[in-house]
Amino acid sequence: MRPASLFLVFGLFPLMVQAACKDAPKAGVDWNGCEKQRLMLGKADLKGAHIAGAELDGTDLAGASLGNADLSRTSLDRVRLSGADLIGAKLVSATAYRANLSGAKLAGADLTKAEFIRSNLQTADLSNAKLEKAEFPRATLEGATLSGANLASADLSRTLLANAKLAGAKLANARMFRTRIEGVDLSATLGLTQPQLDSACGDKQTRLPAGLKPGASWPCPKED
Repeated sequence: MRPASLFLVFGLFPLMVQAACKDAPKAGVDWNGCEKQRLMLGKADLKGAHIAGAELDGTDLAGASLGNADLSRTSLDRVRLSGADLIGAKLVSATAYRANLSGAKLAGADLTKAEFIRSNLQTADLSNAKLEKAEFPRATLEGATLSGANLASADLSRTLLANAKLAGAKLANARMFRTRIEGVDLSATLGLTQPQLDSACGDKQTRLPAGLKPGASWPCPKED
């Protein structure tokens, strides 16, 4: 290929990317790799959008429609996604420090290796979601639905799971250091082991699978 032709193919590529980043929010929009921080996009229709590798830090997406959207590797620090529809969305390796996903719909979503450190997922629907190796240290999943979710090798250190629904949830090799499971029904979970319970924080109301017993250190002291 001649140099002039190469320029036409590759020289215009940054302009094409820039143009895509300036596209208005809409279903199926291509914002891959774009910077979209601190925007007001509440209730926006972004179904099936391509937002992989983008930076959305501080953006308001409360109540937005993001079903089947691709947000893999996207930065979602302090993003507001409360009540958002993320059913079937892909958030593989996304980072969401102190994000608000309370009441979000994440059923069937893929959150493999995603990070939700200190995030709020209170009452979120994560039923049948893929959460393998996802990180939730000090996050709140209080009242969340995790039925059928795969939490294998997830980090649930100091995660609040009060009133969470966990029937059929897979917890094999999940890190449960000081995980708050007081009063939680774990009787129908899969892959739970005694060492996990020994490092977690439960009480007399915590229901366990057959063959397991309360942790030796229960109840835990209040968090520092």
